[in-house]
Amino acid sequence: MTSQPTLTKPENGPERPGGPGSGLQAGLKNRHLSMIAIGGVIGAGLFVGSSSGIATAGPGILLSYALVGTLVVLVMRMLGEMSAANPTSGSFSAHADRALGPWAGFSIGWLYWFFWVVVLAVEATAGAKILEGWIPAVPQWGWALIVMIVLTATNLASVGSYGEFEFWFAGIKVVAIAAFIVVGGLAVFGLLPGVDSEQAGLANLTEHGGFLPNGAGAILTGVLLVVFSFMGSEIPTLAAGESEDPQRAVTKATNSIIWRIAVFYLGSIFVVVALLPWDSQSIIDQGSYVAALDSLGIANAGQIMNFIVLTSVLSCLNSGLYTASRMAFSLGERGDAPKAFARTTRRGVPRTAILVSVVFGFVAVFFNYEFPDSVFLFLVNSSGAVALFVWLVICFSQLRMRKIIQAEAPEKLVVRMWLFPYLTWAAAGVIVFVLGYMLTDTEHNGRTTVLLSLLVAALVLAVAFAKQKVVARKAAEEKAAAR
Repeated sequence: MTSQPTLTKPENGPERPGGPGSGLQAGLKNRHLSMIAIGGVIGAGLFVGSSSGIATAGPGILLSYALVGTLVVLVMRMLGEMSAANPTSGSFSAHADRALGPWAGFSIGWLYWFFWVVVLAVEATAGAKILEGWIPAVPQWGWALIVMIVLTATNLASVGSYGEFEFWFAGIKVVAIAAFIVVGGLAVFGLLPGVDSEQAGLANLTEHGGFLPNGAGAILTGVLLVVFSFMGSEIPTLAAGESEDPQRAVTKATNSIIWRIAVFYLGSIFVVVALLPWDSQSIIDQGSYVAALDSLGIANAGQIMNFIVLTSVLSCLNSGLYTASRMAFSLGERGDAPKAFARTTRRGVPRTAILVSVVFGFVAVFFNYEFPDSVFLFLVNSSGAVALFVWLVICFSQLRMRKIIQAEAPEKLVVRMWLFPYLTWAAAGVIVFVLGYMLTDTEHNGRTTVLLSLLVAALVLAVAFAKQKVVARKAAEEKAAAR
């Protein structure tokens, strides 16, 4: 097992958690962490991907979001318990390393890094499409390049630069979706003048085939369509290692996850399905949020939503590059990646980890333009189930880590998982069930996603065990030589 991180004191900064020789600095302010936590649950997938979920499950999509939201709350509570006791840039990967063994930390760390590198390409392309629509003189690949370079420069400058950018990106998302909920809510309850009262209203939840027009099974299909839009909720626990007060930041982010999911996900989706009939063609043609804005008579609804989606994309890119680089840094610190990944600049920036992550991101962008239906499709599908793998590892790590913390430093259990260990086992069971259900889903590509993700996970596990054997052999040889 690895040892607990020690406290080191960077130049011109407060004490921060990190392993021996760690060069990360406490450059994130409390307001940065607060907004990263709030905005972290609002991904571009919420705005872009919700229309397919509504078309599949009807108003019952609310139950799909509620089920996944509950699962995320439980997983974040487990992660919060471990991270509050031991804040680290490696978050769940470092916890898995200690609780389950080096093979677990190695595997889940590299799979998570792979996930975010692929996300960089997906989000860069999505943002480039919007920007090209506004300024067609610059080709789409040019915009993708510009966006990646700007955000790479931001991350290379300092962790404070990342925090400041994310503060404003997340702030725009939060204000926009809060305004949407308030205005839409007024329209739903007939308090907004100029809105068609016959079209908008609570009746949309039960008419047009009922609350579950496609049957109860559609709720599970809806779960498959929305589960991946929640990825990113764990980012505050990675960023907490570079904050002024890591334990406070983790505790606050963990305790607020319930209302964040309830308001931003359930609240906004409720407004959409109450404003318009779930089977409205405009939801499919325009997207759920654009169609909802249009129904309110808001001019240029499409461009307004494009701006919000672009902000979400840039936020996701910014956080994705930060998250990938910090995971690579943690892997380097633990000897699971080249030592260069763990080196930092005077500003506490893991430059090599950032550059390697962005290079692979650029390669993935290239594949997206040159081989979208072969190589890039494989990358997307083979990283698609990583979110569920991460959550499952968090469950099993927490089961073991609770005993370790209680034995070594029980006073550090400032955040506790509810009804331990029953809810932990229940959450793990739900995740396994979702993965199993995905194997039966051929219509929405669920089976392909799980099988390819399992293939990549098996390859990474094979490397992890091979590395572990090499390390054990070297240790045995050194011990024999010392006799």
